[in-house]
Amino acid sequence: MRFTSERRLDDAVLERAFTLGDVPGLLWTPASTSEPAPLVLIGHPGGLSTMYPRLAARARHAVAAGYTAATLELPGAGDRPRSAAADQARADLRRAVQAGERVDDAVVDRLVLPLVDQAVPEWQALLDALLDLPGISGPVGYSGGIISVGVRLAAVEPRVAAAVLFAGSYVPRAIVEEARKVTTPLLVLLQWDDEGNDRQQALDLFDAFGSTEKTLHANLGGHTGVPAFEGDDANRFFARHLR
Repeated sequence: MRFTSERRLDDAVLERAFTLGDVPGLLWTPASTSEPAPLVLIGHPGGLSTMYPRLAARARHAVAAGYTAATLELPGAGDRPRSAAADQARADLRRAVQAGERVDDAVVDRLVLPLVDQAVPEWQALLDALLDLPGISGPVGYSGGIISVGVRLAAVEPRVAAAVLFAGSYVPRAIVEEARKVTTPLLVLLQWDDEGNDRQQALDLFDAFGSTEKTLHANLGGHTGVPAFEGDDANRFFARHLR
């Protein structure tokens, strides 16, 4: 892990860019702290540059509540190498959605499963690197999407003690089966009118989770319309499980 830049933000948050191998990432920590703070991993569906305003806002909110926050660029996003197979699967999915047709399971598998298989080990390597740094401690929370990445991470990574999962992407059947093995406390956020995704699939996934503590918050609105107050609820959720 190599830090490449740092800057102090207006609200006394230190933002540092880094590379983990060849994977870009961002770390947000309090500019000054007297004790280590629990880590929240910020999941997202795109490249760091395009997602930055929303990522930084979420990270600042977490740091203000007493956490550190970090994120990685997803495989195939930003400046990372593109996958022709993933691009074709994404185009096939969009074509089906725009035509009002059922999205074939094979298309979802081609798009999502290779991404999960590559991304989750990268997040685990990030945990290895960050938890060795001063000022950062476990237990760890995960917050965001792509929801299949969060499901796999919660299923295989014991350092993740709680997860806030953003519903709103198609989920392979294999990931639904993995969800049955998840016992981590969960808060799932669902946008009821998400224009490009399958609401019933999100509800079925929530039903499949094996966690004895799982909560679903459903709000009216489209994909990017998650109410700001859900950030406060997420921080309260993490306070119960990370402190």
